[in-house]
Amino acid sequence: MSSIANRHFTEGQEYLDGPRMLADVCGTHARFGLERAPGNIDTIEVLRCTDYQTFAAAAEAYLEKANSPPVRHAAVAIATPVSGDHIKMTNHHWTFSCEATRRQLLLDTLVVVNDFTALSMSLPHLEPQHYQKIGTGKSRPNSVIGLVGAGTGLGVGGLIATEGRWIALGSEGGHTSFSPADDREMAILQYCWKKYEHLSAERLVSGQGIELIHEALAAIHGKAVEHPGTSEIMKRALERSDVLCMEAIECFCAMLGTIASNVAVTFGTLGGMYIGGTIVPRLGNYFEKSPFRARFEQKGRFTDYLAEVPTFVITAPYPAFVGIAAILSEHLGGGNSVPILERIRKMMPQLSPAEQKVGSLILSHPRSVVDQPISDIARRSDVSQPTVIRFCRSLGCLGLADFKIKLASGVTGTIPVAHSQVHIGDSTHDVGVKVVDNTVSAMLQVRDSLDAELLDRTVDILAQAGKVEFYGFGSCGLVAEDARQKFFRLGIAASSYIDPHLQELSASMLKPNDVAVIISHSGRLRHLASTVEAATNSGATIIALAPANSQLARRAHILIPFEHNEANPSLRPMVSRILLLILVDMLAVGVSLKRSSPFCMLQRQAKRGILAHTISDVAEEADAIRMTSDEIADREISL
Repeated sequence: MSSIANRHFTEGQEYLDGPRMLADVCGTHARFGLERAPGNIDTIEVLRCTDYQTFAAAAEAYLEKANSPPVRHAAVAIATPVSGDHIKMTNHHWTFSCEATRRQLLLDTLVVVNDFTALSMSLPHLEPQHYQKIGTGKSRPNSVIGLVGAGTGLGVGGLIATEGRWIALGSEGGHTSFSPADDREMAILQYCWKKYEHLSAERLVSGQGIELIHEALAAIHGKAVEHPGTSEIMKRALERSDVLCMEAIECFCAMLGTIASNVAVTFGTLGGMYIGGTIVPRLGNYFEKSPFRARFEQKGRFTDYLAEVPTFVITAPYPAFVGIAAILSEHLGGGNSVPILERIRKMMPQLSPAEQKVGSLILSHPRSVVDQPISDIARRSDVSQPTVIRFCRSLGCLGLADFKIKLASGVTGTIPVAHSQVHIGDSTHDVGVKVVDNTVSAMLQVRDSLDAELLDRTVDILAQAGKVEFYGFGSCGLVAEDARQKFFRLGIAASSYIDPHLQELSASMLKPNDVAVIISHSGRLRHLASTVEAATNSGATIIALAPANSQLARRAHILIPFEHNEANPSLRPMVSRILLLILVDMLAVGVSLKRSSPFCMLQRQAKRGILAHTISDVAEEADAIRMTSDEIADREISL
């Protein structure tokens, strides 16, 4: 595997901070390897996913079997969409948190990306002996590269060159609708429509798809279906021992040609189209003679365009490792630069004793240091604050802020923000940093805990309300006033009250179609009990913006929860006000979009009697406002 060198890497000595674990996970197998030096990947093991309850268990089993030195950095390519911390595999039961897994495996860094993103990133770095050219065409330098791969599913990806580096294009192109290109494929589509309401390209151009093609062809030709399985179909086809199996593989290759050409013209892949996955390499020399390339170029007016686009079959044994290694390398430092933690370890002997104390703290607790002000770092290191600054500059950073950005990127890939308590004795600068960090941390917590179904239901109720009233005290009263202005501008009858007596009086006059939005950062009913009772008795819907499990939350019909666990009671309302304003903005924007839909506009117009359904209605309205006959005609036409 070491021969599959990443050209982006500089060949050299082993990594100073130990080997890096690489993993390529699909629905059936989890492949693991260790990258001990740039471009040098070995100790490869293939584990069956069903043998392990979790991904972490499989990784621990691999590391134990590999008898590896401590691994600090790891990267995983996994066959499922990756959009956040929570990973749920499409074709297997594994589900896990990236952060929890990182902690369990005692890693500094864990990068998780989609498997086709990793495979895409391998393309510029493969050696010529690791792919086979099919047909004509020549790659244009620095042009878009496309990728299609058939295995358990159908993957689609691409690469764009920009500013001396490659950016992978995420895609779920395998789930686009299948498009037949001849009568036989139309007959297959019609057969499959009896089983599936929607037929995606992946249904046919994949391992399971070969079985479905075989089944459809048997039905079309009036033959009994025996379901031999994908491997057996491929074996019989290559041995030329079964006509139906040969036809099934022929169809598969032609369909793959259509899909690859669709990707090529969509992305403009003048850098070439690559074919990955586990199926095509197993077809060997047959694929070059198959209908794939002819179908790829069969594009009517764009036939000449596609004839210039080369196609390649990836033959490297573990190409995803090359891509995931490149992604991890860039994540840890980019290009040939040294990752920040590795740089600290390398420079420790050259630092002063005081600076070594700072370095030791950071190497032991890299993530906590990212969240702490200079005063805490200096106190924990038992050094002065100027020593912390000198340490950062010794590493080539402009200062602590620049160092933290590099450290956060190397450790997590983002700049993490966590809650930090404000203490007596903090400097003005530290207080400012903590207030900002605490606010951002609370906002991210609200974002990550959003309930889409709850928001949809709340927006529906507000959009259809006859009247909406907002109640709040103190800082929450300011939020209530802000909400009133936003909803009033949307054409909704909205009011806000901050006086408890006026709140109770107004709530008692609400009607069943009205909504009372009660805003409280504490959720206590000390001043709100009578207002809540009056709104309940009037039959109005009560929506609470309050902490979960609070008194108000238990009395409301709908709760939009938020939490901010600030130990200092005097600071809690400040951050809560920001969170409440954000929740109000979410609801206002949702209602605005809801009321802008054509159906809702017609509903509102019908309620208000704006739509006139007969000429006489228009004429009567015209008399009332003294329209001319021409204006009546114009109004009638517009209606």
